[in-house]
Amino acid sequence: MSAPRGPARHGRQIPIGDDDTIADAFAARVAMTPDAVAYREFDAGAQAWKSHTWLETAGMVSRVRAAFAAEGLEPGERVAIMLRNGKEWVWFDQGALAQGLVTVPGYVEDGPENIAYCPDDAGVKLLVVEGEEHLSRLAEVRDRMPGLRRIVTVKATAATGDPDVRSLSDWLPAQPLEEAPARVGAGALATIVYTSGTTGRPKGVMLSHRNMLQNVVSGLGGIDVYAEDVFLSFLPLSHMFERTVGYYLTMVAGAQVAFARSIAQLSEDFRTVRPTAIVSVPRIYERLHAAIQGQLEEASGAKRRLFDFSTRTGWSLFEWRQGRGPWKPAFLLWPALRVLVAARLLDRLGGRLRIAVSGGAALNPRIARTFIGLGLPICQGYGLTEASPVVSVNRLEKNDPASIGAVLPGIEVAFGDNGVLRVRGPNVMMGYWNQPEATAQVLDDAGWLDTGDQAKLENGLLYITGRIKEIIVMANGEKVPPVDMELAIQLDPLLEQALVVGEGKPFLGALVVLDRDAWQAAAQANGLPADPAGEGRERAEKFVLARIAKQLHEFPGYAQVRRVALLADGWTVDNGLLTPTLKPKRNRILEQNGARLADLYRGHGT
Repeated sequence: MSAPRGPARHGRQIPIGDDDTIADAFAARVAMTPDAVAYREFDAGAQAWKSHTWLETAGMVSRVRAAFAAEGLEPGERVAIMLRNGKEWVWFDQGALAQGLVTVPGYVEDGPENIAYCPDDAGVKLLVVEGEEHLSRLAEVRDRMPGLRRIVTVKATAATGDPDVRSLSDWLPAQPLEEAPARVGAGALATIVYTSGTTGRPKGVMLSHRNMLQNVVSGLGGIDVYAEDVFLSFLPLSHMFERTVGYYLTMVAGAQVAFARSIAQLSEDFRTVRPTAIVSVPRIYERLHAAIQGQLEEASGAKRRLFDFSTRTGWSLFEWRQGRGPWKPAFLLWPALRVLVAARLLDRLGGRLRIAVSGGAALNPRIARTFIGLGLPICQGYGLTEASPVVSVNRLEKNDPASIGAVLPGIEVAFGDNGVLRVRGPNVMMGYWNQPEATAQVLDDAGWLDTGDQAKLENGLLYITGRIKEIIVMANGEKVPPVDMELAIQLDPLLEQALVVGEGKPFLGALVVLDRDAWQAAAQANGLPADPAGEGRERAEKFVLARIAKQLHEFPGYAQVRRVALLADGWTVDNGLLTPTLKPKRNRILEQNGARLADLYRGHGT
């Protein structure tokens, strides 16, 4: 994605053969650079960041392997990992794969329902969790996982009286397992990843060693990653985007990974770690953008004009460098504008970022323009769990934020009925666990995967044009893309979350969660009620509708929100209304707010 920087920088990338397993790749990395730093994480006890080499990591992986062997686990059996990002995640994943076991990642913030369903569906024999908090949640559903034989807690816990529960320090043997990795073959099942779908039960995506490693090979064919790079890992490793790009790809390239402490401490970790590369979902950029817009609303007119001029100039400079725009005299001012405006944002992110990949959902082009205009090198990509997951990504030298980039080497795309994007390659899944009918609906005998996304290919770049399952068809037959509208609405820092509704209805409505601090300021400035859902609700709704209309002015007349319901509580992963990658669970939100939906359309026929 960037200009070549010399062969020496690629000298620590390990070769990947078609028959290699992930355990083979890990062994090759340890052999090539045993004393290089592999991972960094914050030690709360010492109040300092600590580094761990590849050799140290391999030693712990071997001890985990020995513990798996002592449990009598056989190749092909499943073990679940429900941990926050950290060195222990790597130990258990690599230890399991080296033993020929199948890992089933879980989200640490998942509710009891999914905690029970996924391990039981996969037939998990061993589950590793953080500590007391997870044990208490497991206790609610323990009887629904009859096949689970062992629970290992990373943190020390009080005695539970359950003989199946052991702490990591007690479970690990002192001596490592010196045997070579199990020879299961590159085509063997390596992981079952349950998709955090926005509707229905999650499905277990089966991925082989070859699926994931070949996606890494394809990724490195499209993204330059160097041994000097430092990745800051904050998306859950349970999600394939972070797991492939932020874990397996960095292992093959020999880059260093620092595990962030938490989302709440992310800004501090950026400044301390000073990463050169990150992978993120759009919601992180949306929050940063909303914070900037909120600050600008309180700034003087001169500061707002300087910011707007800087982002416009930076964007025009970017377009010129991309070969899509003319040279302008204002570019001569960019060095000064960078110091006065852009550097403040870049310094908040450590000041060294050379690439920031966005994926997992659509990134609003206006947000991309703002950040790219300030010098943040965002490259949007596209993928899905069923493709291990990356299919395409923009390169730094050919970057159109409105696109999802160029298809990675070794991956084929085609277009089916209604322009639906189809994908084929060694990265495409084996199928859904125990769901042959669901598999047949998306994967044909020739290996083509139906993504469900409509797309087009122009000038070597893919562009998403819609999603079959997320189109609202109104009563008059007009079709509107709710996700695009929601992204536009959420550009207003007052409107923290939005869900557009109107299937089969005469007009569109929206469920909206307000930013509480921003609302208090707006209410005071405009004589509105402090409680937008209480007395004076109609005035609050009218005010919010006007804000929404401003954000949707570029959409057609029929794609305008006519009624709004202001919700008191936001949607979070904890309350089960967001997926772990921060996408709204549409059906669950609609179900929970059925009465408010009915109010939106009361007296308006269908």
